[in-house]
Amino acid sequence: MNKRIQELAEQADPEHWHSRWYSGINPRVMDSEIKKFTHLIIADAINTVERRFMGDLNREDMEVRRCVADLKAHFGVKD
Repeated sequence: MNKRIQELAEQADPEHWHSRWYSGINPRVMDSEIKKFTHLIIADAINTVERRFMGDLNREDMEVRRCVADLKAHFGVKD
């Protein structure tokens, strides 16, 4: 899991995160649940930003492309 995603999950609910981790629940199952959930959120956010791209390659469109690239790099999304 991307380290930033794990940090955000821990910030969201540290007690729940740690209680599940130490309660004997398989960490791999929890990890896969969080990965799927965060993948869906990140993909949705990227799709929302990409809808701003008009295909004109003007300055605004280039900024949208840079924002999408930054989001993908920040969260470790591979094309």
